[in-house]
Amino acid sequence: MTSAVLAPRSGRRCHNVLNSLHATSYFAPETGTELAGIGITHPRAVNFAVRAAAMGPVAAGVVTAAFYNYKHELVARHVPAVWSIASPEAVLAARTRAVDASLRRLLGEDAVTSPEIAEAAKLALRAAEACSRSARPLYAAYADLPVPEEPHLAYFHATTLLREHRGDGHLAALLAAGLDGLEALVTHTATGRGMTPKWIFSTRGWTQEEWDAARGRLRDRELLDEAGELTERGVALREEIEDMTDRLDRAPYEHLGADGVARLTELGTGFARAAMAAGAYPADLIGKS
Repeated sequence: MTSAVLAPRSGRRCHNVLNSLHATSYFAPETGTELAGIGITHPRAVNFAVRAAAMGPVAAGVVTAAFYNYKHELVARHVPAVWSIASPEAVLAARTRAVDASLRRLLGEDAVTSPEIAEAAKLALRAAEACSRSARPLYAAYADLPVPEEPHLAYFHATTLLREHRGDGHLAALLAAGLDGLEALVTHTATGRGMTPKWIFSTRGWTQEEWDAARGRLRDRELLDEAGELTERGVALREEIEDMTDRLDRAPYEHLGADGVARLTELGTGFARAAMAAGAYPADLIGKS
């Protein structure tokens, strides 16, 4: 803890760099390899299984609710059937093996065994001490899992806790803003910081027709213009959503303190940049087209 004042949006910036490393696991080939080893081969089934497994053998409706922006029909094609292929416990074990292998590949052995990653894990876990389970199903599920002993896996576990804590709060902000799952995706893509429609269609299950209909609804609310760009009102709404998300997610970073947040951001930035330089993400993942 520190007496220094936590700067505005410093928690958001810290989360963003932590999440940049965490999210590499969804694109790492090691994830598909390890899940295939326990019988789960369809890419969408892999995605649903590795993220939902902490909640146990839940039904499709639970996954759709917790994930928010996936088309329910896509979820229902794979859940709960995936749990008849492999148990959530087997999926979590495979996920851990995949994370271990992918972090070693992306960061290198020196970084994985470094004092810096151990320091980052300690700081991130300290921040997570102030997270709340209330109305946060994904965070709460991961919070019930044991912290791994190896520092790089403990760091990844902590990034998962902080990512899902903020993510669960973000869904509350989207609901308050009156955006359904697809409208949330459309407006995020319009900022230039979200996934391209190509990736949304292939991973979230939505069609071009449904995308166009969502854009029409958003135009009717004067949140998008005819070119599909955010209007002034749309920009303001997206910022209101992020500000509300910040408020709901401020406890971990206030608990860590300004100096701790600054140090964790510094360390996390280094790890995230190394992963991105190693090709952790597809080149066409982010953008408007």
